[in-house]
Amino acid sequence: MNENTDIIRLLNLSSGKLSKGHKKIAQFIEENYDRAAFMTAARLGKLVSVSESTVVRFANALGYEGYPQMQKALQEIVHHRLTSSQRLAMSASVNAVELPDVVLRTDLNNIRATIEEVDRTAFAAVVEALSQARTIYVLGLRSAAPLAQFFGHYLQFIFDDVRLITGPGGDVFETIARITPKDALVGISFPRYSSRTLESMRFARSRGGKVIGITDGMLSPLHEVSDLCLDARTDMVSFVDSLAAPLSLINALLVALGVRNNERLTQNLRNMEEIWDTYRIYDAKR
Repeated sequence: MNENTDIIRLLNLSSGKLSKGHKKIAQFIEENYDRAAFMTAARLGKLVSVSESTVVRFANALGYEGYPQMQKALQEIVHHRLTSSQRLAMSASVNAVELPDVVLRTDLNNIRATIEEVDRTAFAAVVEALSQARTIYVLGLRSAAPLAQFFGHYLQFIFDDVRLITGPGGDVFETIARITPKDALVGISFPRYSSRTLESMRFARSRGGKVIGITDGMLSPLHEVSDLCLDARTDMVSFVDSLAAPLSLINALLVALGVRNNERLTQNLRNMEEIWDTYRIYDAKR
């Protein structure tokens, strides 16, 4: 089964081959795919008056290894098609008591999937490219801004010239206007992708800068405008983007960069510790 296959299209192609019970499931999914994407097999079966095992067999009949794989395909559609208000309405289908478990498990599954899918060769190439860059620009707008801030904050402990861009408007282009082939720009964006981030990455690439993307998958437009790209799952339950896996990936990058630039980082941290102690930045009693 190709994970990029649109399950709705697959349902249409398979409609003539389905049993009566399977047709009931298919009809419900076609009409309510946004709700079905986050239902358990048991809950979906109950809503259409079939057994949980029938739902699992339905997933098998479509070519999926099991219900979780079919559910993942539905979530991919939701992830790319829904507006924020539609995502919010979607979460109403989740039982309030189960909601914490559903959200936390979604984050956990995103991290697990990212561990399995991250391109190790690209990861190593990103570490090397950033280590060689004269200036590193870190760009993250809207919901990606906190990720950019976290990444930029810790990069400054390793490298001398790190420039963080999280603001809107012309500020982005003013900041990267002097980017050169000796510099690197890291663009971070997830569905629904920031057009300004994409424009800025295209501009940086046109000037010869090394452009690195951090996004959600091969279908992301960031792959088209990046020299190197790393993917992290962001499947969500509601209007809030799940940024657990992207943050974990960025954390891994920071650790790898610290190891790659150990001497520089060690000296910088010693200098910072002196400043922190002198000006009592942290509470020494805790």
